[in-house]
Amino acid sequence: MTVAATRTDTALLQTRGLTKHFPIRRGLFGRTVGTVRAVDGVDLTVPAGRTVALVGESGCGKSTLGRCLLRVHPPTSGEIVYHRTDGTAVDLAALDEKGLKPYRSEIRLVFQDPFASLNPRMTLLQIVGEPLRVNLRLSAKETEERVAELLRRVGLRPEYLRRYPNAFSGGQRQRVGIARALALAPRLVVADEAVSALDVSVRAQILNLLKDLQDESDLTYLFISHDLGVVEYMADEVAVMYVGRVVETGATEEMYGQPLHPYTEALLSAVPDPDPAARRRERIVLRGEVADASNVPSGCPFHPRCAYAQDVCRTDVPALRPVAPGRTSACHFAGQLDLKGVDGP
Repeated sequence: MTVAATRTDTALLQTRGLTKHFPIRRGLFGRTVGTVRAVDGVDLTVPAGRTVALVGESGCGKSTLGRCLLRVHPPTSGEIVYHRTDGTAVDLAALDEKGLKPYRSEIRLVFQDPFASLNPRMTLLQIVGEPLRVNLRLSAKETEERVAELLRRVGLRPEYLRRYPNAFSGGQRQRVGIARALALAPRLVVADEAVSALDVSVRAQILNLLKDLQDESDLTYLFISHDLGVVEYMADEVAVMYVGRVVETGATEEMYGQPLHPYTEALLSAVPDPDPAARRRERIVLRGEVADASNVPSGCPFHPRCAYAQDVCRTDVPALRPVAPGRTSACHFAGQLDLKGVDGP
């Protein structure tokens, strides 16, 4: 299904009112007794050649949104508008599996766990070469040459081709996962907590590798993470999620300097200070847990945990609206509150 592009010409992918609801079934006959609103009406733009980070606590819907964009999960409703290289756009949410096949090579995923995401019974040649074999039908010699080149690009020696994953460290395995994601020259890579399972020193190597590959190939990243220190280094723009909804978006530097939503302020207060002795920020400890996506509070979903909540917050759902150039917030009092960023007192 071809659709008209209605936003910036630089957008690679946009979601419009995207939702993913999972039914809660109980009893002998699997009767539906409720719904988990994992993704609930998300509007998001991913500009071409940029890194957009999706952040929030565990359970806020980040990974589910990423999997909806990849069509691992079929969306319940809404649009996923993908802009082709010829300037036209297509709604990926409306395509069946056959219609999606041409786009599977253009949107790829780097998994969180480098140990669980690689088949221990396959060699690196088989793991990285599988997308080439399935999609391009290369000869055995051509596949081997392409895989060797991909391993070089991610900092691994081509003579490792016939080794199995158990011969490698966590960082090396993640490099293999990145090579597999890059095998078909994608335009968009969804990195779902791609460094959270790695040691700190290895994490820095993988982040630098991702940046270098982006510069070389003009890649676009959707970087899903709960680590705002990593996000500050990687992302050009940030979208903050809470209970399936985007509650704030903006350029990374601006958001880290002056958040517009109380939830963002609380998340930023947990970012480690590079000089603990001179620490001026006070950690904001939120009350309770992330709201239950199957029983979302009335009004603003964040109001039971918000120190700034007023009566209107308990009754009216705030819309995600523009507050400043390039900045949006889903808070009734956005722009009126004195919220502190990472450099705040």
